[in-house]
Amino acid sequence: MTGLGDSPGEPPGSPGAPSPGPLARTGGSAAGWRYVASRFALDVTPLRRSVAFRRLWFAQGVSFIGTEIAEVALAYQMYKLTGSTLAVGLIFLTHLVPLLTLTVIGGALADAFDRRRVMFVQQIGMAAGSLGLAANAAVDHPRVWPLYLAQLVISSSFSLGVGAQRSMTPQLVEEEYFIAASALNSVTSQFGAVGGPALAGVLIKLLDLKWIYLADSLSYAGAIAAVALLPRLVAIEDADRPSWSSIVAGFRYVRRQPVILGFFLVDTNAMIFGMPSALFPAVAAHRFGDPALVGYLYMAPAAGALIVSLLSGPLRHIRRQGVGVVLAASLWGLAIGAFGFAQQFWLALLLLGLAGFGDQISAILRSVMLYRITRKEMLGRVSGIEFMQVAAAPSIGNLEAGALASATSLRFSIVSGGVACVAGCLLLALAFPALVRYDGKLNAET
Repeated sequence: MTGLGDSPGEPPGSPGAPSPGPLARTGGSAAGWRYVASRFALDVTPLRRSVAFRRLWFAQGVSFIGTEIAEVALAYQMYKLTGSTLAVGLIFLTHLVPLLTLTVIGGALADAFDRRRVMFVQQIGMAAGSLGLAANAAVDHPRVWPLYLAQLVISSSFSLGVGAQRSMTPQLVEEEYFIAASALNSVTSQFGAVGGPALAGVLIKLLDLKWIYLADSLSYAGAIAAVALLPRLVAIEDADRPSWSSIVAGFRYVRRQPVILGFFLVDTNAMIFGMPSALFPAVAAHRFGDPALVGYLYMAPAAGALIVSLLSGPLRHIRRQGVGVVLAASLWGLAIGAFGFAQQFWLALLLLGLAGFGDQISAILRSVMLYRITRKEMLGRVSGIEFMQVAAAPSIGNLEAGALASATSLRFSIVSGGVACVAGCLLLALAFPALVRYDGKLNAET
C-alpha cells in the first residue's frame, strides 16, 4: 500500500513522486489545518525580532486610533458650531495643502538628518495641535477658527514627518521581513480606520469633546517615548543639507526608476478613475433609501483592506510583485465598476470590501518594492513623494467622480470610472514592461 501522495513503487520524497499536500506533510488533519493557517496568517516575526519596531508599532497603533477618533469629533464639532457642510469640507483643505507641499520637504529632511529626530518633532507637533483642540472645546463658547488652525498644525506636523516615519522600517527590520513589516503597519492604519469612527460615535455620546481631544493628545505619549528610544537613524553620514536641488533630485530619481514610476502611475490611475467615495452619501440616500447607511459604505473598503493585512501570509511568496500591483489595482477597478450596478445593500458592501481587498494588496506590494529598489540616501524623499501621490490622487478622483455624476448619473460615473481604471492598468503594464518583469527575489536593488 502506498502512502498518501506517493506513487506506486516509489518511496516518499523520491524525484518521481508528487509532492505531498500540507495534510500529509504534517501527519494529520489537525496539524495540516494549522500549517495552512500559518501560511495565511499575518507574520509577526518583525515584532519578535526588533524591539525598536515593536515599541514603535504598538505606540503608533494607539495614537492612530486616537487620531481617527479626534477627526470624527472635529467634523462633528464643526457642523454643530456652523451647521454648514461647506465649513466641514474646508477642514480637508487643512489636510490637503500640507500633504501636497510639506511631504516632499519633510522627505528631504529625512534624508539629511536623523530620522528619529524628524519624527520626534512630528509627534510633538501633532500632540500640540490636539491640545489646542481640547483647549478650544473647554471654553464656554468654542470658536471656529481655532479648529482650522489646530488641524493645520496637526496636518503640517504629520506631513513634515511622514517621510521619516515611512523610511524607518527598512532600518529597523531585515529585508526578508519587509512584506511582514508592511502588513503589520497596515494593520494599525486599517484597524484605526475601521474602529476609530465606530468608537468615536460612542464616545461623542458619552463624553464632552474636550476629553476626547485631550485623550488624543495623550495617545501621542507612547509614540513620543518609542521614538525617543530609537537608535540613531540616518540615511548616510555627512549627507547634504536639504535644499531645493535635493528635492528636485528626488523627483528626478523617481522619473529615472521605471518600476517605481510605473507603480506610482498605476495607483494614481486607480485612485483618479476608480475613487467614488464622494458619491457614497448620494448612493446611500437615493439607491438604498437611508442616508444613515453612508458610514457602512465608507467602512467597507477599510474592512476589506484589514482582512488582507491579517491574512497577508501568501504575499510573502509573490515574486512578480509588479504584476501583483497591476492585477490588484485592476481588481479594485472591477469591483468598483460592479458596485455601480449593485442594487442590494449587502452586495454593495461586499463589492466595496473586495475593492479594498485589492487596493491593500497593491499597497503592501508597492511599499515593499519601494523599500527594496530605492537607495537608502533617497528613501526619505521618495517616501515623501509617494505619500503626496497617495494623498492627492483620491482627492482628484473624488472631484472627478462628483463632477461626472453631476453631468451624467451616479451609475455612469461609478461604472465608467471602474472601466477606465482597468483599461488604464492594462495600458500602463504595456508602457512599463520593467514593472511587469520585476522579480522581488532577483531585483533587490537597482
